Amino acid sequence: MSIFSRKSRHERPLFGKIKKRRYSSEGGLGKQNRNEELELRVFRSRVFICIGISILMVVILFCNLYYLQIISYQDYKTRSNENSIKVMPVVPPRGIIYDRNLVVLADNAPVYHLVLFPNKQIKTKDTIVELDKLLELNLSEKDISRLLYESKTRKRFSGVELSNFLSEEQIATFAVNSYKYPNAQIVANLKRYYPFADITTHTTGYVSRINQNDVKKLASSGKLENYEGSTEIGKLGIEKFYEDSLHGETGSTKVEVNSHGQVIRTLNYEPPVPGKDLKLTIDIRLQYYAQEIFGHMKGAVVAIDPSNGEILAMYSNPSYDPNPFVRGIRSGEYKRLLDNPGHPLINRATQGGYAPASTVKPLLCVMGLNEKLITTKGNFFGAPYFKLPGSTHQFRDWRAWGHGWMDLYRAIEISADTYFYDLAYRAGINRIHDYLDRYGFGKKTGIDISEESLGINPSRDWKKSRFNQQWHLGDTVPIGIGQGYWTSTLMQLAKAHATLANRGVTRTPHLLKEMVDPTTNEITAYTQEEPEDTLKVTDPQYFEDCRIGMYLVVNGPEGTGRRAFFGAKYKAAGKSGTAQVVSIKQGEKYNAAKLKVEHRDNALFVAYAPFKQPRILVAVILENEGGGSTKAAPVARAMIDKYLLDLYPNGYMGDPNPQVVKFGMGGTVVLQ
Repeated sequence: MSIFSRKSRHERPLFGKIKKRRYSSEGGLGKQNRNEELELRVFRSRVFICIGISILMVVILFCNLYYLQIISYQDYKTRSNENSIKVMPVVPPRGIIYDRNLVVLADNAPVYHLVLFPNKQIKTKDTIVELDKLLELNLSEKDISRLLYESKTRKRFSGVELSNFLSEEQIATFAVNSYKYPNAQIVANLKRYYPFADITTHTTGYVSRINQNDVKKLASSGKLENYEGSTEIGKLGIEKFYEDSLHGETGSTKVEVNSHGQVIRTLNYEPPVPGKDLKLTIDIRLQYYAQEIFGHMKGAVVAIDPSNGEILAMYSNPSYDPNPFVRGIRSGEYKRLLDNPGHPLINRATQGGYAPASTVKPLLCVMGLNEKLITTKGNFFGAPYFKLPGSTHQFRDWRAWGHGWMDLYRAIEISADTYFYDLAYRAGINRIHDYLDRYGFGKKTGIDISEESLGINPSRDWKKSRFNQQWHLGDTVPIGIGQGYWTSTLMQLAKAHATLANRGVTRTPHLLKEMVDPTTNEITAYTQEEPEDTLKVTDPQYFEDCRIGMYLVVNGPEGTGRRAFFGAKYKAAGKSGTAQVVSIKQGEKYNAAKLKVEHRDNALFVAYAPFKQPRILVAVILENEGGGSTKAAPVARAMIDKYLLDLYPNGYMGDPNPQVVKFGMGGTVVLQ
């Protein structure tokens, strides 16, 4: 018999009839049959339950599929589009900053960034390490850890910036090897660049990376949305003060991206509105010349047009290159700037507080004349020192043997200390404080940069608040020669002397000349409020008398600035100042050689020219350089020469019909 025809003894039909067998031996076979029938019923029940569950699951699956594909199709389609379509901000080009002759001071230079888009299929750390080695990015372990953290916490579709400045060689190297790194891209961008580096730092300022404090300020002012996509913001100088105008308005572009954030195609584009260009009042040639003159000397120079307040030059030395701050200055570089004994980060023109010394004597003479404390014809005997009634303390004159008889003209010309000690004593601190306030001391000048100190306009209340001490007569006397508690910024000093040069009319010093909209070429010129006669004197001749005193300083027979301006092709007026940095004990003589450099006198000089119609006023401070007439005056002369004779020689140079005039004890001069 064939083996294929034999049935297995265990073979049983599942659903067919089971042939019954009968046993006669004690019902054993019957009992077995009953058990088999029970098992069969249980098995059938389980099969039907499984089939039912399977059918139910299939029904549920099809219902969900129907819900997703038919009912919720539009909703999920929108979500899918949102995952693949991204609206990206387009950062507006920042406005260009020019000097008064349209020489670029702050530009937008194209730079190239290396951006990594993390991918689950590619190990991010390995890619970073390989690119660092390939392109010589010089990433530290700390940098790599930071980048890895950013890759995990980044927003979807955004990349991680490995480098914000690639050289041409690095770009070429990456281009050759780009096939190895499909999740890395080179992204072009515009970066701020300052072509004159440290020459204009304290004027233009700089932009740098937006930090959390910037974000808070932008959010509180409702401007944060306009900075979406921006990485830089003005931090100092003009860049900070005119940030709203320079920044522009952010645009947008709708793009399709893959799952890693890389752009596939552009769907829509709304261009940004470029920032406005700024034309400043400074002349970069004069600014550059100032740096040449200063060399290694510490100090500052301010040159302004007193007729309108335009700042022609503002230089602080030493300075620093702002470009590293744009790309992100390294901690070591920044520490070197902080530790530099020359303090280059400080703008000495607007932030340095100095005793103005004898430069303020003509300003105080206006007060004396207006308050009838002095006259042009009154005589005063200049002894070697001045003493308060009932006191033995001697306030010494700079000339050990004194100056003898003098009037107002000669007192300014020779800078007689005792004359102004006496004037301050008789005027009193309340009256002096009031006039200094009118000149603008102790408060901001209004210059269009934020980095400005107030200086100190001393008063009884100020001393009480500062030291919890009463004001004494001995505190008032040195104020007469610009010493004591009085401190001023160089910009405040320049503004005050411009007021005197303008015969009482005050002009706000400013750096902006005009603003230009690059899309429409619309020009908005700088305007300031109508000038105020902040020094309302009873007789305008008082201004002229004090101006004559400054004229004698430069042109008179005993003038302290005569040597520095000898042979000038124009007629200037000026005033020197030598400010003590440390006090000299009674009976001791000043000896610079025995003092530390930082304890030596500061040299100051203020001058303007041409005398009758000034076109330029220069204020100079040289730290620890000694006498104002010997050190600072030549710097002022050089700046005026450069401006009047070299840069702008065709303007007004003085009265074509000079007169020979004698001014009291001040001597006879040629007035032009």
